[in-house]
Amino acid sequence: MTNFKRIARFEIVSFEQFKSGCEKMCDKKIEEAYNDLKKPSRATKGSAGYDFFAPFDITLLPGETIKVPTGIRAYMEPNYVLKLYPRSGLGFKYRLQLNNTVGIIDSDYYYSDNEGHIFAKITNDSNEGKSLYIEKGTGFMQGIFVEYGITFDDDVTEERNGGFGSTTKK
Repeated sequence: MTNFKRIARFEIVSFEQFKSGCEKMCDKKIEEAYNDLKKPSRATKGSAGYDFFAPFDITLLPGETIKVPTGIRAYMEPNYVLKLYPRSGLGFKYRLQLNNTVGIIDSDYYYSDNEGHIFAKITNDSNEGKSLYIEKGTGFMQGIFVEYGITFDDDVTEERNGGFGSTTKK
C-alpha cells in the first residue's frame, strides 16, 4: 500500500456563502441543496481525482452554459494547487467543458472573503446535438492536487482576496 502525503482537506462553505452563490439556479430549494452537499471524494484507491458532486439537477442543451456553486472550499498546504477538470465520461460523451479549460484553485484562495467557494462554469459543447442531464449528487467535475515550484528570483509578497482576476487587480 502506498503512503500518500496528506496535504489538503475539503470543507463545506457557510449557508450564507452558498446562498449568495446560487443566484437563480437553486430556486426555493437552497436550504435542501445546502443540506445535501457532499464533499469531493475519490471513487477508488487508485483514483487521482476527487469527484465534485452537482448540488442540484443540471440540464444543459447543446451550447448552454451554467455557473455551478459547488458549496465546497479546499484548504491545502502551500506549494500545492487544485486543478479542476470535467469528469472524463462527461467530457467524452457530451464534450462537457469547463469554460476556463482547467480550473486553478490556489492555496491562498481558501482565505478569500467568499470563503474560497469553488464555482464551476460548465458548457455542453456537444456538436452531436446531445442534451446533458446531471442528477443532483452526481459527480460532474474532478479535482487533482498538484505540487508546484517557483523561480529562483521570485519575490512576490502580495496577498489574494477574491477569485477570478483578483491576482492581477492593482
